[in-house]
Amino acid sequence: MAASLLNKALKPIKHPNFLSALRSLNFSSIATAHGNPSDGPSSSSFTFDNANNNKEKDDNSIYIKPPTSNASTEKTTSVTMPMSFMTGSIVGKRFYEKVTTRESDDGVGWTVMLDYRTLKTPSKRPLKLPTLALAKAIAAEWEYQQTDGIRPFTMPLMKLACTALERVPLTRTKIIEHLMKKFDQDLVFCRAPEDNALTAGVHARQVEKVDPLLSWLNSEFGFQPIVYSSFFGGKQGEGLSKAVENLLKKTDDCELAAIDALAAAAHSLVIALGIFRGKLQIEEAIELIRLEEDLQVDKWGLVKSIRAGLMSYASMCMKNPCF
Repeated sequence: MAASLLNKALKPIKHPNFLSALRSLNFSSIATAHGNPSDGPSSSSFTFDNANNNKEKDDNSIYIKPPTSNASTEKTTSVTMPMSFMTGSIVGKRFYEKVTTRESDDGVGWTVMLDYRTLKTPSKRPLKLPTLALAKAIAAEWEYQQTDGIRPFTMPLMKLACTALERVPLTRTKIIEHLMKKFDQDLVFCRAPEDNALTAGVHARQVEKVDPLLSWLNSEFGFQPIVYSSFFGGKQGEGLSKAVENLLKKTDDCELAAIDALAAAAHSLVIALGIFRGKLQIEEAIELIRLEEDLQVDKWGLVKSIRAGLMSYASMCMKNPCF
């Protein structure tokens, strides 16, 4: 059942192929948990925090603190997550029993509940999700945490949601600028030299596997991409760059967060857009990302491929005046 929920979670991002790729990624936005003295049992809230007392900094436990409110009749708790929550380590023990979802208080969006506590974003706002499917998918990530500890690196959708809700609205322009800055050096624009015995096989494989994606890019945006035999790429035409930038500007926060994460993992904005627009399946994208590496491993073996790669690189440096 968890798998079906996860498959539905990214429907707002327009293409289900995002899900498989995003589950293997790490994102920087992390959550924390604090009790809210003003909330009742049905609406008390948790967020995730990397703050820690000095005496607790070497401990991976989750500490329950007394409330700071002066009201003696109310009971609240504060959960301080240690710094290891930021590093991918196992964090403390599971401090909740039941994970559920419910409609947000204002009726717009959905939230995730840990027992009676509502998850919040790092800025201590309720984690309001656009669809019930995404809320259930994130709830499934929390539900399947082991009792011996919470593993943040197994919750990519939780981290991605925090990124989309918190970081993207504030840094949208910078994210797009960063993606476009790397566009000219995109992985798919770098072509191995054809006139070298060490790289001829790589070139043939790139023509076979990458050229269909470049043809799609041409038909999608109306401009022919330029390939270069250099690790540093070259300069794409202004028309293609502008068309890609305009597409990024039209995305919503969830879509842009997903594209940014995929482009960082693939070293290719074109591959990320191929997944986003439905041109590539996840398996096809992985094959393109690992094309040169897999070819070298098939030819030389896992250890020898390192030496072969260095030889190919040296050969390219000597023959290419761009280096």
